[in-house]
Amino acid sequence: MKEVFISYGSIITPLGNSEEQIFQKMVAGDSGIQTAVEVGNKNENIPLGKIRDLSSDNHYIELLNRTCDQLIDLYGDMVAEKSTKIIISSTKADIEVIPNDSFVSTRKIIKSKLNNHGDPLIISNACISGILAINTAADYISHGLFDNVIVIGIDVLSDFVTFGFQSLYAISNEVTRPFDKSRKGINLGEAAGAVLLSKNNLGKTFTAKYLGGSSSNDANHISGPSRTGEGLFRSINKTLERSKVNTESIDFISGHGTGTIFNDEMESIAFDRLGMNSIPLNSMKGFFGHTLGAAGVIEVICSMKMMEHQILIKNIGIEEVGVSGKINILENNLKTEVRTILKTGSGFGGGNASLIIQSIT
Repeated sequence: MKEVFISYGSIITPLGNSEEQIFQKMVAGDSGIQTAVEVGNKNENIPLGKIRDLSSDNHYIELLNRTCDQLIDLYGDMVAEKSTKIIISSTKADIEVIPNDSFVSTRKIIKSKLNNHGDPLIISNACISGILAINTAADYISHGLFDNVIVIGIDVLSDFVTFGFQSLYAISNEVTRPFDKSRKGINLGEAAGAVLLSKNNLGKTFTAKYLGGSSSNDANHISGPSRTGEGLFRSINKTLERSKVNTESIDFISGHGTGTIFNDEMESIAFDRLGMNSIPLNSMKGFFGHTLGAAGVIEVICSMKMMEHQILIKNIGIEEVGVSGKINILENNLKTEVRTILKTGSGFGGGNASLIIQSIT
């Protein structure tokens, strides 16, 4: 198996348009979530992680075009080479065209903007899509099928998604509070992020080594997770095995942490079962909202920024931990050594995924 390196290539979120700008706002404790007036199926005022400088009527197309422009600026002609594969992670893509294929515009933009020879691989598996996409990219590299794989995670706000989560009574009327005793649910958000996985350390941006990843499905319920955290437990165990690291080597866990009652409880049980009680843990949903297919990608980028700056970012909204599993939620920023990071995700349909990255210095 070949070594796999991972670098960040682009990120656009409610907090800004570059990884350093966004990270500094996170260090300061700023949230990109603001109250939106008269939205949803009852014209309510609810908090959303909305990107304010998107000017077109179709946010998805604008956001994907901007992401491609950033990738070209950074990587140049490499994005078009036959040895480079493109993977798209998105749950809904250009949802405005439904019931037609919502990924048609995606393929056209990738072709016209990046001039990549192959068709992009589309991964759309609920909220674990981003982690699955990165794991798939690493498999392509480690098996020698491509030299480079660019993973783009992207989703935008829409009435379709907002109405859906409201029908599940999962939307919070305040900024989300993952793992807190008084958590009320999620805030939805929109974002795009891109990472490059490569057989080489290209040195264009901060680079880490991808050690391993896996996924599982607990097959519990169409929208509810296993109450025992079984799927996430199995995914993390397999990721540790593939990465050849033990729990004592993990310096930080970037959890999924949606702020819903059942998700956060399930995660805490899984981490507790794995003996990860003392490892610092956060959810980044309080900074951006839940960005669905983009979440895994942008949260990996922000985790790499923590590794680069050797500082762990606090979990926004935590006042009193309100889950049964014993976990170490970051209530304040922590300056510490950060070498090895576990990223996890869970989603509708019982999907769970995880990966581990490690500093190369």
